[in-house]
Amino acid sequence: MEILKVAFVTPGAYAVPSPRGGPVERVVEKVVPLLASSVEARIYGCTARGLPKRERWNGADCIRYPAADKSAYAERVLRSLAAYRPDIIQVENRPLLVRKIRRRMPGARIWLSLHSTTFISPPYLGPKMTRACLRMADRILVNSEYLASQVRARAPETADKIRVNHLGVETDRFGVLDPDAERHRRGWGDRRIVMYVGRLIPRKGVHHLLAAMPRLIRDVPNVLLVIVGSAFYGSARRTPYVKRLHKMAKPFAKHVHFQPYVSHPEIPGWFAMAHAAAVPSDEREAFGLVNVEAMASGVPVVAARSGGIVEIVEDGVTGFLVEREHLTQGLADRLSQLLRDDPLRERMGRMGRERALSRFTWAHTAQRWLEEAGSVAQHRP
Repeated sequence: MEILKVAFVTPGAYAVPSPRGGPVERVVEKVVPLLASSVEARIYGCTARGLPKRERWNGADCIRYPAADKSAYAERVLRSLAAYRPDIIQVENRPLLVRKIRRRMPGARIWLSLHSTTFISPPYLGPKMTRACLRMADRILVNSEYLASQVRARAPETADKIRVNHLGVETDRFGVLDPDAERHRRGWGDRRIVMYVGRLIPRKGVHHLLAAMPRLIRDVPNVLLVIVGSAFYGSARRTPYVKRLHKMAKPFAKHVHFQPYVSHPEIPGWFAMAHAAAVPSDEREAFGLVNVEAMASGVPVVAARSGGIVEIVEDGVTGFLVEREHLTQGLADRLSQLLRDDPLRERMGRMGRERALSRFTWAHTAQRWLEEAGSVAQHRP
């Protein structure tokens, strides 16, 4: 049987590979090389300084087009797909592109890989167009049961097309650094560190975390909240929300450290320093890779009980889930508990790492994808 030809079409926002890339590109960067021995893989993405327009990378062909004009980017991808004629075209997180490809290539086998609800919701797409685009996909891959439920709610007739494939973590990079050495390197050897890693946008809930600080400081006088991230990938530009966060932190500046955007390869070192990780995201969080990365680092997680997070963090075992109606109080209570109880924190950290390694690795993600693709290979003419 001939090997399957598979095209992975990224949105054209960031290059693959790229340390500045967003989460969509990161998933492609981590999963596709693990598939390359089993399929003929081709990745479409945008150009970037230092990267050729075409190259063989980690077993996959990478084709890069300028993406400043999204319509021109899509058109060039479409022309290449028509010539390449892959067995599977996997569109990453852009349902409108599924529609364009279907119109141009009616007989193509198109999979839509959804990473969030952003592009199946207003203002990006209205209900009617969302349903139409979802119906045009042959498979809809989602990263959580929560996201699957959101797709079913928007297009119930697509229920039998949906497949859940949880995301993963690099087990050889997270949880391998010496926490004490990392803290001392920063001059934080005597601090109890709460780590937040992610974008600084309202729905990530960092304001709730800062609102919990007065109580945390009272209970744990040497606490340090480290906020790693910016409003935009690869940029330290301050938005009104970021300015609001800095204003909230000003009364207890000795207990809050803002670290603007850092590249993903640096993230394991930051999680290594943490005694606890905080993830106060709202109900739209489809998965939340930072939860898995913290757990793989042996760090217990205190997170909002929302979205796909409940499928990752096991409440009372690998961390705590906090009700959104009482988020500020819940964050303060649970973080304080973890920072003051070493045996509990260490036990939850061990359980979290075990859970991450047994259920949430990129190897698991790739294997599930291959199992799904197997049905295509069996029915190919």
